[in-house]
Amino acid sequence: MSTVQFIQTTPEQLVDLITQGVKIQLQELKKNLNSEQANDDLLTREETCKFLSIDSSTLWAWTNKGKVKAYGIGSRRYYKRTELLECLIPLKK
Repeated sequence: MSTVQFIQTTPEQLVDLITQGVKIQLQELKKNLNSEQANDDLLTREETCKFLSIDSSTLWAWTNKGKVKAYGIGSRRYYKRTELLECLIPLKK
C-alpha cells in the first residue's frame, strides 16, 4: 500500500482533486455503459442459431424453457446478443 502526503494543500484544493478524479471515473463508466448498450444487437432466429452453433429446434426448446429470452414483433422473434452471452454458465471440470 502506497502512502500519499499532501504538503501545502488546502482543504479546498484537496476537494477539487477528489472531485476531478471522481468526474473522470464517472465519465469512463458512462462511456463503458454506452458502448455495452450499443453492442446490444438484436439477432434473428437464424443468426442466433449460428451464433450459438445450435439447431433451431434447440433454440425453440431453450426459449420455451426460459433459458433464453426472446423478443417479438408480430411473428418475428429476436434475441439480444448480450443476454445470450449472459446465459452461458461455466462448466465444472
